[in-house]
Amino acid sequence: QVQLVESGGGLVQPGGSLRLSCTASGSIFTINNMGWYRQAPGKQRELVAAATSDGSTNYADSVKGRFTISRDNAKNTVYLQMNSLKPEDTAVYYCNADIRRTPWSGGMDYWGKGTLVTVSS
Repeated sequence: QVQLVESGGGLVQPGGSLRLSCTASGSIFTINNMGWYRQAPGKQRELVAAATSDGSTNYADSVKGRFTISRDNAKNTVYLQMNSLKPEDTAVYYCNADIRRTPWSGGMDYWGKGTLVTVSS
């Protein structure tokens, strides 16, 4: 069993900051990519940011310069530091990880249950 648990969502005013965390636990051999997606009401889920195990990152154009993704591989944890938040950042944020459970298995996608971020005055 593998579980991803997110934390850190909440209500923040425009221009404010939040930091999301996601920790993977369970039967894990290694984690390849980890990332954050979001889904706003009435919209499709979209990639926000992703990080490889060696530290390479990529971001959606809409968050570049405002959000920073980072990983602590020893803790199987990925973070998303969100600054200069805008109302359009309001969404449920989901953690995603590509996890190998044994040395002989390929990677499988796992998702957290999501954490709500609301940006409003």
